[in-house]
Amino acid sequence: MLREGTLRKARAAASAANDPPTVCVVSPRRGAYSETFVRAHIERLPTRVEVLYGGGYPFRMANGAPLLPPPPLPLRLTRGALRHAAGWPWYCYEQRALARFLRSRQVGVVLAEFGPTGVNLMDVCQQVGVPLVVYFHGFDAYKRETLEEVAGRYARMFRIAAGVIAVSREMVDQLQRLGAPLAKVHYNPCGADTDLFQQTDPGAAPPHFVAIGRFVDMKAPQLTLLAFRQVLEHVPDAELTMVGDGPLWECCLRLAKALGIAHSVHLPGVLPHSEVAETLSGARAFVQHSVRTFQDEVEGTPVAVLEAGAMGIPVVATRHAGIRDVVIDGETGALVDEGDVAGMAAAMVRLATDPDLARRWGCAGRQLIVSEFSMERSIGHLWEILVAIARDART
Repeated sequence: MLREGTLRKARAAASAANDPPTVCVVSPRRGAYSETFVRAHIERLPTRVEVLYGGGYPFRMANGAPLLPPPPLPLRLTRGALRHAAGWPWYCYEQRALARFLRSRQVGVVLAEFGPTGVNLMDVCQQVGVPLVVYFHGFDAYKRETLEEVAGRYARMFRIAAGVIAVSREMVDQLQRLGAPLAKVHYNPCGADTDLFQQTDPGAAPPHFVAIGRFVDMKAPQLTLLAFRQVLEHVPDAELTMVGDGPLWECCLRLAKALGIAHSVHLPGVLPHSEVAETLSGARAFVQHSVRTFQDEVEGTPVAVLEAGAMGIPVVATRHAGIRDVVIDGETGALVDEGDVAGMAAAMVRLATDPDLARRWGCAGRQLIVSEFSMERSIGHLWEILVAIARDART
C-alpha cells in the first residue's frame, strides 16, 4: 500500500477537489499475470475504484458479473452477424448499459488501460460527461497492426480524452507523433514495490542470471539464450533462469537443448510475485534482450527491470524504449544495442567474474529505483493526475 506520506499528499489533493473522485479502471483482461501495473492501479489508488474488463469492449465487472443484462431476443439473434456493423443496435445497447453504470456508480474519472480501450470508451465518456484518461503501455503506441486497426480513431480519442499517460520518455514523443497534444501527455512509468523487492547482495550470489517476462518476439528470449551460451564458454558454472510463459517458451526449451546448454537453463514458467522476488534474490544479474519487432512492437518500461533494480541487482539489457530511462549504462548495469548478442554476453561475463562490480552497480540501481521509480511514486503521481483532471471537469 502507499506509505503514509504519499497518502497524506493524495488525500490533501483530493480534498482540494472537494472529495475523492471515484475511479473506474477499465482493462481488456482480468488478472493477466504480466500486467501487474493494472492490478497496482486497482488496488493502490487511495479512493473507491470500480473495475470493468473484457475483450474489446468492457462487459464484466470485477466480480465477473456481466455488465449487461440479457439483450432482447432479436438483438441476441443478430449480435454475431452484425456486431461490427456501424450504428447497429447491439453497440448502442452496450453503450447505454455502460453509461448507466458510470452514472449509477458516480464515477468521477475513467482510467482506460491501453490505447484501444480508450478508443472503445471515448464516445460513452463524452456522452456521460466523465473525463477519460488513457494509459498507454507499449504495443498500443507502436505496433503497426494495432495502429492500423484503430486507424484515425486515435486522433479523435486524443481530442476527447482529458489526458493520456506514457510509461517512457520515448513514448511521450511517439504519442505526440500520433497526434496527442503535448499539454495532455503525462510521463508516468510504472513502479516497483520496494517493500516486496528489497535490497540483496548480488556480489555474494553465484553467477546466476535471471530473466523475467513473456516469451514473445519483443523480449527476444532466444537471443538471451544465445548470449548465455557464450557466457558458459568463460564461466562454466553459470546458470540462467527464465521466468514466464508465452508462444516462444517451447521454442526456447528446444533451443537450449539444441545448443547443449539445457543443463544450465531453467524454465519454471509463471511464478507468483513472492517467488519472483525469491528467485531474484539469488541472482548475480538480471538480463533482458528487448527488441523492436518487425511489426514495430516496442516495450514501455518493463516492470521486471524495475523490480530487479529495486533489489539491488544490476541489469544487462538493450538500449530499448523505457529501459534507457531506468538503467544507467556503466552505473546501474550495462546496455547493449538490440541484436548485439556478443556484447550482452561480454557484459554478463564481466559481472559473473567481478562480484564487487555487481555489488556497486546493484547498490546504485537500488538508490535510483527508490528515489525515481518506486510504486509509491508512480501511484502517487497517477493519483495527482486523476484528481486534477476530475477537479477540472467539475469546474
